Amino acid sequence: MIRAGIVGGSGYTGGELLRLLHFHPNVELTQITSREHAGRYAHTVHPNMRGVSRLKFIHPDALDACDLLFLALPHGTVARKIEDYARLAPKLVDLSADFRLDCAASYEKYYGEEHPAPRWLYRFVYGLPEVNRGSLTGANYISGVGCNATALNLALLPLVQAGLLERAACEIKVGSSEGGNKSNPGSHHPIRSGAVRSYKATGHRHMAEARLVLGEDFPLHFSVTAIELVRGIHLLAHCYLNEPKVERDIWRLYRGRYRDEPFVRLVSGRAGLHRLPEPRVVAGSNYCDIGFELDEDGTHLVVIAALDNLGKGAAGSAVQSMNLMLKLEETTGLEFPGIYP
Repeated sequence: MIRAGIVGGSGYTGGELLRLLHFHPNVELTQITSREHAGRYAHTVHPNMRGVSRLKFIHPDALDACDLLFLALPHGTVARKIEDYARLAPKLVDLSADFRLDCAASYEKYYGEEHPAPRWLYRFVYGLPEVNRGSLTGANYISGVGCNATALNLALLPLVQAGLLERAACEIKVGSSEGGNKSNPGSHHPIRSGAVRSYKATGHRHMAEARLVLGEDFPLHFSVTAIELVRGIHLLAHCYLNEPKVERDIWRLYRGRYRDEPFVRLVSGRAGLHRLPEPRVVAGSNYCDIGFELDEDGTHLVVIAALDNLGKGAAGSAVQSMNLMLKLEETTGLEFPGIYP
């Protein structure tokens, strides 16, 4: 049994980790931290865990040594204390952006400051199992993924790897939980309710992860828009191919790439209400649904992806990566299919 702790457990991602790890058969969750809520039961902040978890928040300074730490802290925080966390646990899974990139120059370009611990960048493996499964297996240090980047990477990866994608323009619609549990002027209810508000039309930080996974060699653009949704990401990508294709070619390509991936589902039906991916269908799960429609000319392909930003876009991918780290069955603790309606 692996003794694990969550550092920064009062946020939405920390709460999702609490839920997933509590039911994981190979993990004993022994500690969860919060400066603000130290001494209180975790269920006072995460009410879905009432009557389920008896853990209390502890102050971060009271952390004990354990086998594995999940670090669910604000960006820029972990890197400044990475040596301390590494002394407490031989295995770390960091869900912030601090160690997602593989060089300090890229970090400075996209995050606007020098990396606080650049020599640690090369020790972390980017935690997207569909890309780095081999490197994640048995690793000691794993970085989390950006939720928008995960939708983008999984949606476009088969086209890029096949050398078919000439350029792509993507619109990503996101729910309010992506902004975290601390309020700000943009999350104030009268502003957020009913919103269709583009807040990052260009230059989103997650482009760094897209470049990391997909490469630097083709024109890629994406914008992010806040909509009235709590959990979920909906990506719609206009993909322009360098040669005409028919629909069965696209099916063959995506099936070939994702046939053996336990958490990627292809959703592209001709009938029914849910013919294409929709965020509410994957809420609470670790699935990414991907679908597509090919225009008549055969070179304009619309790819649609949906995932839960707190699930496959954060805590779910972290637990999936942990399973590989510990050489467990990859799907352990993640079989929940979500709820509907």
